[in-house]
Amino acid sequence: MVPTVRAALLAALAAPAALVVAAAAPAAWPVIPALGMTLLALVLFDALLAGPFGGLRLIAPGDCEVGEPARIAALADLPGRVTGCVDLSLALDPRIAPGGRLDIAMRRGTEGEVAVWQGAAMVTPSRRGTGMITRAWLRWQGPFGIGARQREIDLDQAMRVWPNLAAVRSPALQAFLKDSQFGLIARRMRGEGTQFEALADYQPGMDRRRIDWKASARHMHLYAKEYENERNNPIVFAFDLGQAMCEPVAGLPRIDRAVSAALATAYVALKGGDRVALYGFAARPEVLTPFVTDARDFHRLQRAAAGLDYHTQEPNFTLALASLSARLARRSLVVIFSDFTDPTSAELMIESVTRLVSRHVVLFVTMADAELDEIAGAAPESMGELAMAVSADGLLRQRALVLQRLRQIGVDVVEAPWDQIGTRVIDAYLNIKRAGRIG
Repeated sequence: MVPTVRAALLAALAAPAALVVAAAAPAAWPVIPALGMTLLALVLFDALLAGPFGGLRLIAPGDCEVGEPARIAALADLPGRVTGCVDLSLALDPRIAPGGRLDIAMRRGTEGEVAVWQGAAMVTPSRRGTGMITRAWLRWQGPFGIGARQREIDLDQAMRVWPNLAAVRSPALQAFLKDSQFGLIARRMRGEGTQFEALADYQPGMDRRRIDWKASARHMHLYAKEYENERNNPIVFAFDLGQAMCEPVAGLPRIDRAVSAALATAYVALKGGDRVALYGFAARPEVLTPFVTDARDFHRLQRAAAGLDYHTQEPNFTLALASLSARLARRSLVVIFSDFTDPTSAELMIESVTRLVSRHVVLFVTMADAELDEIAGAAPESMGELAMAVSADGLLRQRALVLQRLRQIGVDVVEAPWDQIGTRVIDAYLNIKRAGRIG
């Protein structure tokens, strides 16, 4: 049983009155403690009228996605004469709610024919993983609003935060899959790719390099070779789990933005008949999944992506990419999601990627640094802002130089804002596949 804010205000207002009584009539001082005891008794009586605690039921989703709103609701059974406000506070994992605390205002409602207090609040998880709701504090007031009861309830409820699949579920991507050559029904697209499909009559305008001279001589008629896009190509999405990728962009870590883009591209690749695996590394290799070959097994990639952890150390590109190359038996498309903050780490990354690109097709994906662009492009109003603008411009120049060096060694580079990275990666994958560069 605890006093409310109203009781504290009454006690505060009584203090000046007590001073007046003490100054005007010192002999009446026993009235002051008597008033205090009366207020305390009223607080206890009001708290008793609030009634006992009947129970608390928390309704939270067992599964949610990072960056997507989730609803947490609560039902409290308070059979007493509760007429004031009822407040609920939850202690939970900071990845579910900022600061690890969630406040819910309760309102009177009904569940069937029973009156209950109910409330709900929306949360937006900021990181992947399993978050726990560990404890709840429920506070309800009596009819006079000066006394309240408070109850602490231990909870053990888990919320699993998965990678964000909003891009996979988007109507635009689903429409694209239905209408494109990589759709739900695999269509043979003759005239593209590297895999031989059939011979066809040579028509004016066709590439003369596709003429099959032996078949043409045998049949005394010009025939040209037709090709289709090769399927069953191995695609590996490699994630840098180091410190730079754990920095937030628009409220979510870069690695979570990268995972969402990779899963959307992986879904398109599986629909196109390719094989997909995920690889995560930081100071050492962390995760390498088996290749998934069917879109019906896409949940395996989602589960593996949920296990990619956050690290504060710098990534070891030399060890990570050498280990990956040793475990790839045939030519593959390796999509690297990474970022760099200093020239030294960039040099080590370029050296490691150079060895990888000699055997495989490499697509390097990074997110544009909007904060640096804003600082470098803002008009400085002081010497401090001028120094910041010069430094930001220097970092952007270094970044552009690193990306240019990657392009010179044969790496395809995608640099885009975080909200465009998914579509840009899909476009780059489709261009590589159409060109037949993987097989």
